[in-house]
Parts: sequence; structure tokens; C-alpha cells
Amino acid sequence: MLFRQLLRPVNTCARLAQMSSHITNGASSQGPSGGVALKDLPKSWTFTANLPADSAFPSPAISHKTPRDDLGPRMVKGALFTWVRPEEAVDPELLGVSTEALKDLGIKPGEAETEEFRQLVAGNRLLGWNEDKQEGGYPWAQCYGGWQFGSWAGQLGDGRAISLFETTNPETKARYELQLKGAGITPYSRFADGKAVLRSSIREFVVSEALNALRIPTTRALSLTLLPHSKVRRESTEPGAIVARFAQSWLRIGTFDLLRARGDRDLVRKLADYTAEHVFSGWSSLPARLPDDQQDTAEPPSTPVKKDTIDGPAGLEENRYARLYREITRRNAKTVAAWQAYAFTNGVLNTDNTSLMGLSLDFGPFAFLDTFDPNYTPNHDDGMLRYSYRNQPTIIWWNLVRLGETLGELIGAGAGVDAAEFVEKGVRQEDADELVSRAEGLITRTGEEYKAVFLEEYKRLMTARLGLKVHKPDDFETLFSELLDTMEALQLDFNQFFRRLSGVSVGELGSEEARMQKAGVFFHKEGVVGDEAAARERVGAWLDKWRVRVVEDWAAQGEEVTPQAEDERQAAMRAVNPNFIPRSWILDEVIRRVEKEGEREVLGRVMKMALNPFEETWGGDKDEEERWVGDVPREGRGMQCSCSS
Repeated sequence: MLFRQLLRPVNTCARLAQMSSHITNGASSQGPSGGVALKDLPKSWTFTANLPADSAFPSPAISHKTPRDDLGPRMVKGALFTWVRPEEAVDPELLGVSTEALKDLGIKPGEAETEEFRQLVAGNRLLGWNEDKQEGGYPWAQCYGGWQFGSWAGQLGDGRAISLFETTNPETKARYELQLKGAGITPYSRFADGKAVLRSSIREFVVSEALNALRIPTTRALSLTLLPHSKVRRESTEPGAIVARFAQSWLRIGTFDLLRARGDRDLVRKLADYTAEHVFSGWSSLPARLPDDQQDTAEPPSTPVKKDTIDGPAGLEENRYARLYREITRRNAKTVAAWQAYAFTNGVLNTDNTSLMGLSLDFGPFAFLDTFDPNYTPNHDDGMLRYSYRNQPTIIWWNLVRLGETLGELIGAGAGVDAAEFVEKGVRQEDADELVSRAEGLITRTGEEYKAVFLEEYKRLMTARLGLKVHKPDDFETLFSELLDTMEALQLDFNQFFRRLSGVSVGELGSEEARMQKAGVFFHKEGVVGDEAAARERVGAWLDKWRVRVVEDWAAQGEEVTPQAEDERQAAMRAVNPNFIPRSWILDEVIRRVEKEGEREVLGRVMKMALNPFEETWGGDKDEEERWVGDVPREGRGMQCSCSS
């Protein structure tokens, strides 16, 4: 069955033996109802206070006095960031603001209408920096590397993104790092210009908030700003733009990748400590150790264990770094399960685009599936389909194995991870084989946990999407896999199928004839692929299996589903099956209307729909709304785009 192919096994430890040289040489939180003004918003710089800065600019004051043109591309070693300010934006035009983002950051809505807000999100105002005294909090760009399309790409970093500060929601206490994408050249821009084009900025602005509204872990977007005097050269000359975006952390697997490639074992440890202590909620918040014999579990013990112990020389009980690795793995497993359950395809799942927090990150070529095609990739440069929808679970694990290799020395050291000799010099050569063996075992076991967590989350989401109360073992085969196979064979629309299923009553499916008639609800307006009668029979047969399961879950034993229960079930389905998703053809239309035709209101309307995807109507242009939630035009299905942005 198709679903079984979505999580193919990978060679967990294919390159872990290469560690030897490395070893021997070294949800959306609800904001306050009122919010606060920008000047009162708590601001911090925890990242820059705890991690090493670029030695060429050891202080913000030195960077600030340096001509902006002298802060351009070069290699940066022994550091995780460079102090760098955004380029000045001339006459910036604020095109859009996410009301949900304001709420979650704890900013009062009226602030978005102020000049201070407009200048802040355009990069022209630095909050926290005292110009007169040349002191205070200062912007920075991160240094990281990455594996891109399976090949090592070397130093990458924030080539066009500059972080301004961290802010803590005064009510929820959730901390976010606010960042500007498209704010100008940095030491990590390589041969690029540090700019972002309006086209890709609109796409990221909308999809970030759309994913959050779908309850899929993601980085967020606060605002979109047009730079009217900025002309950016890509395939053609395009207008420039800035997205003000935020996340609990912008750290990614690629941050660790670069340190491993450079053999900087001290900084690997420092970054791991920072991640546990400041990105997550401390070491005690991480998953408890798995017993040596617990090889496959979706839910490890809930009580955290702080003590680092190893059960014998070859034991697999974990120290704190192994538990950190498992936390990162579990988060990514849940996120990729949500991608699969909602048919979201990232398109560029390089390690530099894989978040340590398991967030959907850095949106280049992305798309929600239209007609269900598991081999679809939104990236027209991905000829090998490496980042296709089908491959996402496997690729995320491939990326996590690269992280495991970087953390392998710390993971494999076991209880000796804090021994003075190990901290200073690394493992002794005579102990290397044992350490590698233990690290391999722990990574392999974490892979089993990745599969288990992925499957558990996928089953939970799909069970809800199908309107069922509980998941039964047979559901996987008779409902999930059979539905995916049918969708693929008949080229049905994935998300539209679930939304339309939400309105189907089991009372309408009492006979084979009725089920075959109802099957037409799920077909495109122009018909269905192949023989229509056979298609109706196939969908009708699946609807019969689904009907049986709905009755099992929603009716008292031996009785029918009551009208009240039916209403409750349909409401529950509509609450998890979106009526609107920002499909590629819709985004292309919005981009054309904003960029080429000078419209502005259309962006607000599409954002309102993206922020409230489960509604039936949104109070905007009725014809536009009906068109955007209706059938995808034939010419708009399966669109692809490049990494150019």
C-alpha cells in the first residue's frame, strides 16, 4: 500500500564511523487581550549574550561604526553570529500585518498603524540600541552550514535575514526572536545581494500564518513591507520586500553541521548546552531516559531523569545529550506527520532548512497538494524528487542522522561526558570504537522512536480528519491506505476531499446506489480520470467502510447515529478540515494583482481566509471566496517554482 512507502527505512549509521577524526581531534500561544506598545514590549538578546560573536566585529559598537559595505560576504569561524544592522529602507510601504501574530507577540493592535512600527519592520529603527552611547541590544545574523540535496554546501548562514531582538509575550511568557528577511547583505550572503523579492515574500507571509492556523508547527510572519525603490535581479528584475518574521528559535540542524565540519567540538557542546537550557526549558524538560530494552515506543516515561548513567560499557541508557537529540527528533517527527496529514510539501528540506524545534522553516518552493500525487515536488529544480511529498518523512530522518553524527561524541560518551579529560581532549583512541558503537546504537534506537512518534501523530491527525473518535488497528489499512490509493488513482483533490466529506451524512450512504451517487461530490467539475462508473464504485466502496466506522464511533451499540451526534461529528470534522488553504495558483494570482496591478486589499482578504481556514465564508468578495475554495483550475494544478527569491 502507498502509505507504507511514505516512511522507508534509511541507513542510520552509514557515516557515523567517519566521526573518528572528529572524536580524536577534538502551537500558537494566545497573546494578551490588549497587548502592549512597542516601547513597552520586553526585549532581550539571549542568543548573542550566550554564544560567541564574529571576532572581526567583537562588539556591536565596532560593527555599528563600520561602513555597511564592509560587512559583506566572507568566511566566519569560531562564531555563531555577526553583529550587523539592516540596510536603510527608503519610503517603505507596509502592505500587510498578521493580527494573530500581533496577538501572539503581545503587541496591541493599534501599534501596527504607528510610524514606529512601520520603520521597525522595515529595518530603519533599532529598538534597544542607544545611538548616543553606542550601547545596548543590537541586530545580528546567524552563521550555519548545511547539506543541500545530499551534498555538503559549506558555510551558509543568514544571507538576507537579520534578527532584531527577542521578545517575551507579557502574558504567556513565550519568547520569540524577531527577524527581518530581505534586510540586506551580511557576511553570509555569499554571492547574493541580501534582498528578498516581493513574489516570494508574499508567499512566505501568507503560508507562515496559514500553517499556524492549521496548527502545524511553523515559523511565523508579522508583517510584509514593500521596498518601492529596491529593484532585485533574479530571473528578471523584481521589486524588493521585507518579511518581519519570528520563531521561538531560528537554530537549525545546519548550525550544528558547520561546527562538525570544522571540527569545533567545544562549540558543538556549547551550542548543545544553549539549545537545552535556552531554546527548550532546561535539561529537566527533555524526555526521560529510555530503558536499555525499550526499543520501540511512541511515549517514553513522563518523569524526566537528570542523572547521566550508562548501564554497562555497551549499554544504551542515555545521558542528557542523547535526550536532547531525542527531543529534537520527536518534535520533527510530529511536524512531518502534520505535513503528510495536510499534504503540505516543503520542497527544500536541506539541513539548513530543518529546525531544531521542529518548525516549518524557510519557505522557498512549497505547496499543498492539489490532486493527490505522492511523487509531487513543488521545486522544479528537484529532478530526482528528493524532496517530494512521499519522501518528506525519510528526508527529515536523514537530516536528523546528520545531527546525530555531530552529537555522536557527546551521545556516545555516556556517563563520562563531563569527565575533565573528555571535555578537554575528547575520547581516547583506545575507547573510540566503544563510543562509536554506543552512539550508533542510540541513534538507531532514536530512529525507531522517530517512526513511532511519526505514526502515532499521523494516525491521530488522520483519525480526526475522518471524523472518528478513536483509531482502530484496521483503520490504517482499510481507511488510510485505501483512501490514499484511491485519491492517487483517480487524481482527487486531497484537502478538498476531507472538507466535502465533513458534510456527508451517514444517512446518505445506506445503499450501494446512494454511495455511488454521493461519490461524485469528490470529483472535479470536468469529471474524473478513467471510467466514471468504476470510479464511483471505488469511492462508494470506501465510503461504505467509512460509514461503518462512523457508526461504530458515534452510535450507541445496536442503534443508528442520532441527528445530534451527526451534527456534532460534522462540526468536529469542519474544525480540522480546512475550507481554504493558500494553494499555489491562488498565491500566483495574489502576487500578480499586488505586484503588477497595484492592488492592496486583496492581500488582506487572502490573509483573513488564511488565518481562519475552517470558516464557511469570510465576509469579503463572495465570488472570489467561492472561486478560491472551489476546484483548482486544470492549468493551476501541480505548479512548481524555483528556489529563486
